[in-house]
Amino acid sequence: MSEMNRMIHTPEGVRDIYNGECGRRLAVQERILKVLYSYGYEHIQTPSFEFMDTFRQDRGSAGSREMFKFFDRDNNTLVLRPDMTPAIARCVAKYFKDETMPLRLCYLERTYKNNSSYQGRLKERTETGAELIGDNCADADGEMIALVTACLKASGLEEFQVELGQARFYQSLLEEAGLDAETEEELSRLIENKNPFGVEALLRDRPMKEELRRLFIRLPELFGTADEIRQVRSLTDNPRALEAVDRLLQVHQVIEACGLSRYVTYDLGMLSNYRYYTGIIFKAYTYGTGEYIATGGRYDGLLSQFGKDFPAIGFAIVLDRLMDALSRQNIPVEFKQTNTLLLYEESARKNALWLAGYLRDHGLYLQSMKRREDKTKEDYRQMGERRGFRNLLYLEGDGKIVRNLDLVRGCEDQVPLSAYGQGPEEGGES
Repeated sequence: MSEMNRMIHTPEGVRDIYNGECGRRLAVQERILKVLYSYGYEHIQTPSFEFMDTFRQDRGSAGSREMFKFFDRDNNTLVLRPDMTPAIARCVAKYFKDETMPLRLCYLERTYKNNSSYQGRLKERTETGAELIGDNCADADGEMIALVTACLKASGLEEFQVELGQARFYQSLLEEAGLDAETEEELSRLIENKNPFGVEALLRDRPMKEELRRLFIRLPELFGTADEIRQVRSLTDNPRALEAVDRLLQVHQVIEACGLSRYVTYDLGMLSNYRYYTGIIFKAYTYGTGEYIATGGRYDGLLSQFGKDFPAIGFAIVLDRLMDALSRQNIPVEFKQTNTLLLYEESARKNALWLAGYLRDHGLYLQSMKRREDKTKEDYRQMGERRGFRNLLYLEGDGKIVRNLDLVRGCEDQVPLSAYGQGPEEGGES
């Protein structure tokens, strides 16, 4: 790649967003934030880069190879944040150290992960989400499901599903099995891939209770309705696993009370790459994208790593994937955009600039510009059509007549400036 080509292209894994795509994206962001605010969540912003320790792997965040790392002038290792949850946990521990009542925080930020290029994933993602901190009851879990559902509906999605699992259920089974780290990793991969035959082969010669072995083999298939999850109670006598199932069923009652059962299914074989999750976990899926559009869960132990022992639950919507889904499902996203070009000759400047201000004050988005001597009115008409404008207003001479060209239908009419109200001469200086 030549130096000039390198200058105008972006690195792999990031992209420019412009014109209508950018407008639709901003409109969806605004809709989601409006929902978050309506639930009483307050906005928080964290730095784009922090000390690497905030996101270290043993804290359950991204692996070292997935982070963009660099050094400051004091030789501290810094990273672009790969995950919002530890960043917000740090903030809460710092600024709300003595708070004992629940906090509701929301955000709209970018995260950065140095994914392998063959995966075709973006390395810079826009995420919007919420964190409910200081409340460990099932109603708080249910509020998260209700909130993510409301946000996705507000974006324009009509068909989506939230899959709800329980991290503690699987963790309790692993503790009971006493497997080595390598076997645990392979087992998790097989369960995540819904491969019961692989699980059976892996555990065939491992010493454990036969009841536990059968449960591991069935885990990839333990999904469906709440009634099917209730039957899991007969498959284990592990007290922590039973407690996790009971909590999931309590959350189901909250979801039913919110009238959201049709959006939710249950999956005890759901796993997460984030090891800080300690309770319910969930992912939302829809048509048009093979990956989740939202993810979240309960992380009751994370804040204590920053010095504040406080339970918490949260979620993040991956805006890039959500926008892809809306586009592929042909769901329109209306947004306010510039649709008028106001063109004027120098002799009509005073009236033209007054008219531009008048129209903007009345809610119209427009561009105004003086006609260049080397450009014709036709040149500006073609420019307006290329950029999707609907109208071209043209003022020449003394500017008391406004020529209005409809760029969609191709027709033109003329109206006096006075039709818009008092002009600058009658109403004073503009």
